[in-house]
Amino acid sequence: MALTQRLEFRQSQSLVMTPQLMQAIKLLQLSNLDLTTFVEEELERNPLLERANDEAPGGEAPAEAGQFGDGDDSGGQGEGHGDDGFGGSGDAFEPGQEEWMSKDLGTRAEIEQTLDTGLDNVFSEEPAEAAARNAQDAAPTTYTEWGGGASGDEDYNLEAFVAAETTLSDHLAEQLSVAFTGAAQRMIGQYLIDLVDEAGYLPPDLGQAAERLGATQADVEDVLAVLQKFDPAGVCARNLSECLAIQLRELDRYDPAMQALVEHLDLLAKRDIASLRKLCGVDDEDIADMIGEIRRLNPKPGMKFGSARLQTMVPDVYVRPGPDGGWHVELNSDTLPRVLVNQTYYSELSKKIGKDGDKSYFTDALQNATWLVRALDQRARTILKVATEIVRQQDGFFTHGVAHLRPLNLKAVADAIQMHESTVSRVTANKYMATNRGTFELKYFFTASIASADGGEAHSAEAVRHHIKQLIDSEEPSAILSDDTIVERLRASGIDIARRTVAKYREAMRIPSSVQRRRDKQSALGNVLSTALSDRSRNTEPA
Repeated sequence: MALTQRLEFRQSQSLVMTPQLMQAIKLLQLSNLDLTTFVEEELERNPLLERANDEAPGGEAPAEAGQFGDGDDSGGQGEGHGDDGFGGSGDAFEPGQEEWMSKDLGTRAEIEQTLDTGLDNVFSEEPAEAAARNAQDAAPTTYTEWGGGASGDEDYNLEAFVAAETTLSDHLAEQLSVAFTGAAQRMIGQYLIDLVDEAGYLPPDLGQAAERLGATQADVEDVLAVLQKFDPAGVCARNLSECLAIQLRELDRYDPAMQALVEHLDLLAKRDIASLRKLCGVDDEDIADMIGEIRRLNPKPGMKFGSARLQTMVPDVYVRPGPDGGWHVELNSDTLPRVLVNQTYYSELSKKIGKDGDKSYFTDALQNATWLVRALDQRARTILKVATEIVRQQDGFFTHGVAHLRPLNLKAVADAIQMHESTVSRVTANKYMATNRGTFELKYFFTASIASADGGEAHSAEAVRHHIKQLIDSEEPSAILSDDTIVERLRASGIDIARRTVAKYREAMRIPSSVQRRRDKQSALGNVLSTALSDRSRNTEPA
């Protein structure tokens, strides 16, 4: 086969991912908080972008007030307060006043001759000096005079005066400075405090602490023993058993029987009361009292100190019942950033800019600003389109509840609105919908399908989970449902499901096994009966 060279022309199509297209795709999957942060950064970076609720930069009042500071807080009177510049009403001088102001009064001797007295008698400095001394000695009477700013200002924030919360690390560091005087011990203690998590626990293995600090393991253990006596009780423990043991020692209740109970918390979790009673060597009444004491302890002592605040979930879409029996879908306008392109500012700049580099910069800024406005509008339209289709597909859920949730995938929604599946996936990420049945993430409405036992319409996996939970919640203590029994009842309801799928769904909902549920309900029933018998015996005692 001979090798030859030749020229060929080929025509093909390909999708070029421009930076703006990549940024538009990224905007789709941002949450409302992340989108607000992104827009704020663009507003700081791009001089041609402005908020839609802001006044135009060329406005008279903001521009003139800005030349003189912050308006009321600055104490000065800008042009926005009066045209005369002296805080008056802005009226012009009267003709007689203008003539007097423009008249030449002459020399000092001529003025004294005209007034028939010396200028020292007319303009005495004593009243001014006295007024200055009185003003200096007087205490500030308003918040503004103290330097805090006017309370009527829009930037006035009452939360700025709230004291910061004391963190667990700060609380332990204060006790550390009192407990130790040696620099080496304080260094070890501070290192261990830095390892404490928000619940108050240390890592189980502290072997590397001695190596990194250049200290012996015995020194670390000695410092740890002191830290475990700090407030709150149970802090600096390495596991739950040690945390509970520290608190019981503080209460002087850590006897051998309680020690055996703390060391076998796994049996307590399984409600294996018979084994615990044998290990502790106590009777039924004593083991019940010991379990009650354990329940009154705090398994996470560090949580009562300041921690990261939870961010309130703000829905992106609202779904309300319509007057015609349907559903009205609308976007939450509070989560949509409003930005505009300042074309007037760009027109003024283009007339004054002479350098090519400056022209290129503002041209790019105009293009980026225009693209951002269009991208935000397109993002809002896409979210509304996807949410509307979800509501149409899941009409039974909004009308009747979770039991009527239909199986739905991304492809079904993408085909209905003529978009790609990846676009729908990005739109539904980190977006929430407020409905008459609560607030749900858009991903919640996409569930797998489970075949019907009679060959009918498939069932949603979320609806099956809800059905399993209802069966378990309604079971009697004397007739606990096993996974096999649940499978039989689901198949009788027309749901074809395997036993391992039932077990997977049950564990995902954190529902214990049938053996554990039987122990829990029998234990709860026994406590109720013992309480009733004790109350009855107390009522039958002779007075």
